Amino acid sequence: MSDAPFPSALNKPPGYNDPNSPAGFKPPTRKPVLPPSFRPKKKKGSVCCCCFCISFSILIALIIIFAAVFYFSVNPKLPRFHVRSFQIPRFNVTETPDGTYLDATTMTVMEVRNPNGKMTYYYGDTAVDISVGEGEDETELGTAKVPKFTSRKQNTTSLKVETMASNKQVDNMLANRLLSGYKSKSLAVNVAARTKVGVGVAGLKTGMLGVTVKCKGITMKQLDGDDMPNCLIHTLRW
Repeated sequence: MSDAPFPSALNKPPGYNDPNSPAGFKPPTRKPVLPPSFRPKKKKGSVCCCCFCISFSILIALIIIFAAVFYFSVNPKLPRFHVRSFQIPRFNVTETPDGTYLDATTMTVMEVRNPNGKMTYYYGDTAVDISVGEGEDETELGTAKVPKFTSRKQNTTSLKVETMASNKQVDNMLANRLLSGYKSKSLAVNVAARTKVGVGVAGLKTGMLGVTVKCKGITMKQLDGDDMPNCLIHTLRW
């Protein structure tokens, strides 16, 4: 019967120091070999991102330069609106057992001035609201529509607006205050126009932008004295 084979040498645990090895000798460490999927990849998009940032900065700079050249060469100015005249041919207050009723007819002339020498303004259909009185006494007297028009360079355009309020029920005390102001010509007149406007320069035409023009607190006595205060223009507000 043959002798049993001797067991093979056991593997040394990690960190084991062989006492027979020379003093200070450490076996060289081997770097682990990573599979291709774990190897870091070089960034290829950094160059493209840098080129995009440079191109975008140049584009922004060109837009700013173009806008500055356009502004100083054209010198754009906002259009000017004011109420040229306002009349109330009919203003009747009727008291009945059912309540107090107001019948009124208004005639308004608005002037639109284009002060620019190199720009043309294009207006869409315009809705004009007429009211009289101030604060809680403000009373609507109708709305009229003005068809689209063009305000050419250094030109003034007159817009005629007629409105009517028929059999409008109002508070009795309010009606009396409005009637008193109408007779003394101290009645406040309010005109609000809602429209869209575009600009034409050197044969080019922009898109339309919504604007609201408000002329508030003008008295009939002021208008009779040829006082024409400018109206306020609000963009992107309705």
